[in-house]
Amino acid sequence: MTGWDRTPSPATILVIDDNETNRYVLTSWLERAGHTVVTAATGAEGLALLDTTPERLPEIAIVDVRLPDLSGFEISERLKNDALTASMPVIQISAAAVSPEDHAEGLRRGADAYLDQPIDPGELLATVTATLRYARARQRAERLAQRLIALNRATLDVYSAVGFHSFATAATGGAAAVLSTPASAVFLSPRAQAVHSTTDAPRTAVRVRPAHPGLLDQLTAHGLHQDTGVTVVRIPHDQWRALLPGDHLEGQVTLAMSRTKRGRPPVCLAVPTDALSGADDEQLLQQLANGCALALEALRTFDEEHALGLALQRSFLPKELPTVPGVELAFRYLPASEHAEIGGDFYEAVQTAHGLLLAIGDVVGHSLTAATVMGEVRHALRAYAVEGHPPHHILERLETLLRQSQPGVTVTLCLVLVEPDGRRLHIANAGHIPPLVTDPLTGPRFHTPHGPLLGLGLPHPAPAVLDIPPGTRLLLVTDGLIEIRTAHLDTTLAELREAVATGPDDLEELCELLLTRFGQHKDDDIALLTALFT
Repeated sequence: MTGWDRTPSPATILVIDDNETNRYVLTSWLERAGHTVVTAATGAEGLALLDTTPERLPEIAIVDVRLPDLSGFEISERLKNDALTASMPVIQISAAAVSPEDHAEGLRRGADAYLDQPIDPGELLATVTATLRYARARQRAERLAQRLIALNRATLDVYSAVGFHSFATAATGGAAAVLSTPASAVFLSPRAQAVHSTTDAPRTAVRVRPAHPGLLDQLTAHGLHQDTGVTVVRIPHDQWRALLPGDHLEGQVTLAMSRTKRGRPPVCLAVPTDALSGADDEQLLQQLANGCALALEALRTFDEEHALGLALQRSFLPKELPTVPGVELAFRYLPASEHAEIGGDFYEAVQTAHGLLLAIGDVVGHSLTAATVMGEVRHALRAYAVEGHPPHHILERLETLLRQSQPGVTVTLCLVLVEPDGRRLHIANAGHIPPLVTDPLTGPRFHTPHGPLLGLGLPHPAPAVLDIPPGTRLLLVTDGLIEIRTAHLDTTLAELREAVATGPDDLEELCELLLTRFGQHKDDDIALLTALFT
């Protein structure tokens, strides 16, 4: 039923009247009009019928006002105060309570209409028709409102998906929740694998499995072809099973296909046609399919940009470290999770005329730009180091470079120059996590003096000079290793110091220990550079 219905489809109607003749007459008129009638002689009997058949409630109740046990007013109040029957229209009838005051009382206490007996059959049927029309229109509006809320929630879920498995769950589960039905979805993963996901009911598990490569082409051949936009088609059950043998949708299937950009793979959502009660439901399915296509396109674009940024980022980092007598080196670089943005962490080791220069830094921010700036800073750092500049002069030149080429960008950077004999360190720290120096006699301690971040235009102090005995170890890390949103930085730095103090002497084993203990499930890149001075 859609739009304006002059004659709504037949309904099941409850008649409560203690007069057997009245029940017979009312039943006869209603059944001749095509309705199904259930009857009760008392109020208690009528309410008991509703309690025993909650899944098949009548759409209307016709109630005599004067009953032997309960008044029609009381029955109306009970129906309206019960969430299960609150929307059921009540038509009250009476041969005795016919005054305007009686009418007002009945309407005030829950009646939707009030008729005096003797009743004209035409008036009764017209009242039933009008009441049905209003009640069904209200039910449609309420159901549409609920489904719009579910659509909004499903759309938020697909846009919040951080991976293609979670996207499949959100899209399929969203279609099931919006239309209260089993649902399926078909789309293409980033690795060009057709994915088929299904769920048997709202709020139940979504199953995700690969589909055959040509499935999307076969589905879009039913209507969308290579066009953009949204198309809805009906597919007979046997054809649907031929396309997707493992799918559980029953009967004819309604398929919504959406593509946002020409040449890109579409998203397909499918539900049983019986689950759609009209044009409103079909439009909801279309909107969800379009939202899924937009969300998947954004997710796919992010995935492509992330892969590009990661490749660019790795191309900027050294593939191996120099071999220097008296110095052992080990490093680790761990990108953030595949769904996190690209960062600007970097490390470097350069042999210069004045000794070995170790560096670790981080471009503030997470984006492809951060990775690009990281590459620019690292290449400039190597050039300045090879030219023989001391650490604080390198910082000053990088400061000038950033102000000219990347205004507004800031970088943390720690430089450690190891003199050729390996017995003295020159440490210049521009706002970075302090290096951890482990003296074999006094144990690990953070070297805390530091200057400002690069990019602020502030002067950088001369490096601190630190004499070290043989067996000293140096650890340089980026904040991705130790930063936890729920913990103070001093706490995690103390835990890092303790882990190094009790950890293995071997540098490679130490790196693995630190990544295992501090580097799991982080949403930031991690760079780790450690040295042993023998």
